Amino acid sequence: MKDRPRIQDWDWPLLAIIGGISTLGVLEVYSSTHASSMAGMQWKQLMWIAVGLVGMFLISRIDYHTLMDQAPALYLFGIATLLVVLMIGHSRFGAKRWVALGGGVNLQVSELMKLIIIVVLARFFTDVRTDRLTIQDLVKVAIVTGIPVALILVQPDLGTAMVLVPVAIVGAFLAGIEWKHTAVGLVLVALMIPVGWNMRHHLKPYQQQRIETFLHPEENPRGAGYQILQSEIAVGSGGFWGKGFSKGSQNQLGFVPVRYSDFILAALAEEQGFIGVCVVLLLYLGLILRLVDNAQKAKDRAGMYVVMGVTAILGFHVLVNASMVIGYMPVTGIPLPLMSYGGSATAFVYMALGLVMNVRMRRFVN
Repeated sequence: MKDRPRIQDWDWPLLAIIGGISTLGVLEVYSSTHASSMAGMQWKQLMWIAVGLVGMFLISRIDYHTLMDQAPALYLFGIATLLVVLMIGHSRFGAKRWVALGGGVNLQVSELMKLIIIVVLARFFTDVRTDRLTIQDLVKVAIVTGIPVALILVQPDLGTAMVLVPVAIVGAFLAGIEWKHTAVGLVLVALMIPVGWNMRHHLKPYQQQRIETFLHPEENPRGAGYQILQSEIAVGSGGFWGKGFSKGSQNQLGFVPVRYSDFILAALAEEQGFIGVCVVLLLYLGLILRLVDNAQKAKDRAGMYVVMGVTAILGFHVLVNASMVIGYMPVTGIPLPLMSYGGSATAFVYMALGLVMNVRMRRFVN
């Protein structure tokens, strides 16, 4: 048995997959912005990747059991920071989601909350000593998850709020949720859909617009439906082989909205075609499978819950973003992990994967 973890014990195949996806992301950020006023964004993305790598290394060095011991304090800190954002946060695009750190750098605190909720729920599910979750356990999980979700929704940031939910769902299934509770939950969701639809007129105007745009984007092609229609055009125009690097008209002429971030997959689809998208999705499949493998090899239930929490978030990101660019889900602002340009979001993914390395490094440690 090993006495202490070493960086040699990292999952190097996983790191290679991460590097491959990140490299494709940097190249596509360059392709999407080099001929525009945003030229040079690839260097900022590389800077955030470097920050993320440092964060990954630091988090991998702190025993995840130590982090879980501090789960209550981390949770209170996360809630406090979300409240601070609502009070003195920096507003942009009609949302108050950032805290200014100086030097033009803004931190999106909700990204930090993703890390915290992974650790907090891993601690909760580990402390459950039975093979089946009780209804009281499920209520506690709903409250613990619901408070940060509500605070993030107020910002408003529907996409990030949604991302916290899969961590709770996956954890509950692994901890032993009873089928009758699952059935009740599914029935409640099914019942809430028509209720929510009938109450849509009570939503804020931008929320109503998102729903209507998702259902009928062609009715307002120059307005609310512009994003998704241009994304679909870019995906379709790429064909099987694509138009070539930096040669996609929708991308290069700026028709694809936020083509370096939320719609980066649409830009890639136009330039690299169906083949390029398949390569990217296969890399993500390899990433998810490798994460599940690490969860299976974790030395204890705590490590398994931590890794599966990371898996739930990243898998949800990929599923929603890929569905969004082809019009199968509403536009929610959920980026594509490791590929989309983004400061806090990029750093979060690397730090979350640092938790995975943390668990892997300690699988043989006493």
